[in-house]
Formats: sequence, C-alpha cells, structure tokens
Amino acid sequence: MNIRGSMVASSLALALALALALSMPVAALAAERIEVIEHADTDATLDLGAQGDSVGDLLTWANPIFDAANKTQIGTDQGYCVRVVVGKSWECTWTTLLKGGQIMVEGPFYDDKDSLLTIIGGTGKYAGARGSMKLHARDAKGSSYTFIFELL
Repeated sequence: MNIRGSMVASSLALALALALALSMPVAALAAERIEVIEHADTDATLDLGAQGDSVGDLLTWANPIFDAANKTQIGTDQGYCVRVVVGKSWECTWTTLLKGGQIMVEGPFYDDKDSLLTIIGGTGKYAGARGSMKLHARDAKGSSYTFIFELL
C-alpha cells in the first residue's frame, strides 16, 4: 500500500472510532459505583386490595440517604411500590436525590432476599445513567437498606 492509501485508511479508521465514541451515551464512557444507606423512616403501606397483605397494595416513602459509612446524610429518596405477589414481591419505581443529580430505578423489591433493579435514567451529573442497583436489607425489620448503584 502506498503512502496515500495508508493515509486514507488511517483517516477512515480514525473517523469510524470517533463516530462510535460520539454515539455512546456519556454515562457509558465511564463506570461508577455508588454505595449509600437508606433509613426507611417514612415507609407507609396503603391497604388497597383485600384486607391485609394483598395484590394491589401500595407502599410509599420519602427517606433520608446516608453515605456508605452510615454517618452523614447525603440525600433523600422517594418512591412507591405496588404489591404484585403476596408475601414475596413488590414492583417499584423511585428516585434517589444526591448532590449533583438524581438516579431513577425500577424493578422488583423482594420480601426475603436481595433485589436487583434497573437504573432507568438520571439528571444532572447522572443524566443518561444506565446500569443496575442492588438493594440489600441491613436488618430483618426493614429499617435500613444498602443501595449499590453500578452505573455504566
């Protein structure tokens, strides 16, 4: 291949790489892990279905969010869940509000095991966020939860 052919091939390769990089969402360019602790202080269940735990019941909250050391409040969260399988799971949507932006998640919340929810977006520095959030109960009473956001 002559010099001119090499320059054309190099230019095309560079243009293709640039086009691919520019087409990727900003959040996809750098992964970030954020661990926080929720204090479930305001959880309230509205009994909408049959009396007691039943399909269609609603769980709502607006709780404080603390750093991973559980020492300093760094934000809040707010959201709701609908009971879908009695004694087993809820389907939830909520927003975690942190300095610099918000992260929104959607997915199942299990009564007796860890849950993995989908990050469906964000604002501010989390605009375009995608990934997953692991939810882990820190005690049997459900008074505190660890959220681990894995942003792509």
